[in-house]
Amino acid sequence: MSDTATLEFGQEAEAPELEGGMPGRTGACGSDSDVLDLATVLHALSDPVRLLIVSQLASGRELCCGQFDVPITKSTCSHHFRVLREAGVITQRIEGKRRVNVLRRDALDGRFPGLLDAVLRAQPAA
Repeated sequence: MSDTATLEFGQEAEAPELEGGMPGRTGACGSDSDVLDLATVLHALSDPVRLLIVSQLASGRELCCGQFDVPITKSTCSHHFRVLREAGVITQRIEGKRRVNVLRRDALDGRFPGLLDAVLRAQPAA
């Protein structure tokens, strides 16, 4: 089994059995653009911390959870990643013990043309 997996929209990470009977973690999270819901996406983008996360991913970079410059605790950060993931705004790929985050710009722009750019432009300067 590979050390890399991708969580799909609404999918929990599976725990396959590894050698010795210990459960492992794999999975990913994303969404198909045809199931993106405008209200859910707007809710996910309405929080300043989540908007900061999205703006850091907007350049196309893939960042691990610990690489974001956000003024919150790790557990609170996990909550914000979950909201963004469940809304279909980001996808997470698990590589070993790390979760790599990717903005789903193509899916968002395909479903809601111009929305992401408008929201990011409207973000107050830090």
